[in-house]
Amino acid sequence: MKDHNWWRQAAVYQIYPRSFADSNGDGLGDIRGITGKVSYLKSLGIDAVWLSPFYPSALADGGYDVDDYRNVDPKLGTLEDFDEMTAALHDAGIKLIVDIVPNHSSNRHKWFKEALASPKGSAARDRYIFRDGLGENGELPPSDWVSVFGGPTWERITEPDGSPGQWYFHIFAKEQPDFNWDNLEVRADFLKTLRFWSDRGVDGFRIDVAHALTKDLEGALPTRAELEAKGADAEGFLDGSHPYWDRNEVHEIYAQWRKLFNEYNPPRTAVAEAWVHTDRRPRYASPEGLGQAFNFDLLQADFDAAQFRTIITKNLAEAAASGASSTWVFSNHDVVRHATRYGLTAATPAGEGEIMAGLAGKEWLLDGGRREDVNAELGLRRARAASLLMFALPGSAYLYQGEELGLQEVGNEIPDSERQDPAFYRNKGVEIGRDGCRVPLPWTTEGSSFGFGDGGAHLPQPEWFAAYAADSQAGIHGSTLELYRAALRLRRELQAVEELEWIETGNPKVLHFNRPGGWQSITNFGDTPVDLPPGVVLVSSAPLEHGKLPGNSTVWVR
Repeated sequence: MKDHNWWRQAAVYQIYPRSFADSNGDGLGDIRGITGKVSYLKSLGIDAVWLSPFYPSALADGGYDVDDYRNVDPKLGTLEDFDEMTAALHDAGIKLIVDIVPNHSSNRHKWFKEALASPKGSAARDRYIFRDGLGENGELPPSDWVSVFGGPTWERITEPDGSPGQWYFHIFAKEQPDFNWDNLEVRADFLKTLRFWSDRGVDGFRIDVAHALTKDLEGALPTRAELEAKGADAEGFLDGSHPYWDRNEVHEIYAQWRKLFNEYNPPRTAVAEAWVHTDRRPRYASPEGLGQAFNFDLLQADFDAAQFRTIITKNLAEAAASGASSTWVFSNHDVVRHATRYGLTAATPAGEGEIMAGLAGKEWLLDGGRREDVNAELGLRRARAASLLMFALPGSAYLYQGEELGLQEVGNEIPDSERQDPAFYRNKGVEIGRDGCRVPLPWTTEGSSFGFGDGGAHLPQPEWFAAYAADSQAGIHGSTLELYRAALRLRRELQAVEELEWIETGNPKVLHFNRPGGWQSITNFGDTPVDLPPGVVLVSSAPLEHGKLPGNSTVWVR
């Protein structure tokens, strides 16, 4: 019998393909590399793999600039390789979720090339967002808006006759022109893409920038100052009236997608990457829409018991109201790894050494990402505790490749000449970008790329990666890899009803909750060991101290 609800409490492992495993020694991770690691993924105990973009791309934004939505980048393999990987994952009992990037294509997409070669007002240009410029000769952009990667959101083109021409809109890099989702051809083509991958056996989709598809860029555009005066940021407006973030009309698209997903047995799943106000997130996760939406609240929180409890309580209520299950995540391809964030300490009004994870990761990048600013031992201890707590929560748990190894972020060890992230180049001298969480994984303690491949790695791996290698942790009691394996195995055995009951401890540094089935999770966010309730210890993120739970640790008890 096919389980239509497998996604509700799934453990999903994100793979950044170019940095996971290299099968042919060219320094770049590939599809066959993933296939070769299926046994590792099965032993980890995950339910699904989420595959970041693997499409043909110039890598202006790590693969999120897509040339062809229905193909595999030749550097990564072929469609046949993809089919073999899908079959291998399914044979191992692992579902497959792939990234869909609907807000924009790359500037090498055949449609955009056609738009550049076509005249103003043509059907080809209508698939994207082209506007005349301001000023006497159209020499000024249509608005003063700034893109996510810095610089203007508008890029001027040269017309086919060689004259200065119109401007096209791009929220992200100039190599990522935004689609015009009012265009019915765009809508139809993405339905074709979703069906193409669903027919190949893909079980679900992660929707990139799900809150930015529909736009209202007609008439006189507000200035950046006017938007900011209304309180605009990446969350848009609560009334859905922002020109390009989180507009209400986007849900018409997802309702159409949901009808397509429901044609399959079991229905294809989807999860929205929607950086919106929490009050507006449930609609993305509704059964009539995508079905689930990422909750990044814990990712942005400090390592603090009160913050965690507030976030967990709110998101479980939100999920119940929408009919979805919540999602939990601490790390991904866009943020500083949480083992590093939790090792960044700062003096705060609450006292010395408090973790400022929500802000510190970004500040650390802006400050050059110096390794000497990180207490790696403390960060890993707290990351293990946070992850074990996350695995105890109702809902889906999203892991990012390498976190099961306790891997730290690579900071300023990457030379400027070898960086790839457009955020670095567009804000050079301001931040070092996201390459540090995308460095290829260490599989072995030795070798030119620590087992990643025979031809080195496309981003340099520091020597200290050897201490985190998978082969140095496999079978070693107490290692982070074995902690994840034990926790994910137990999670699958213990998870049942999506309910949680808080148990009051009288200690503001301790979070204690009960799950149906008679098991409990206790996290000590403080530094002083605390007593445990009677019962059998199922798994602990750190050794107990004389029967007590030490600081910065989590334990499950039955």
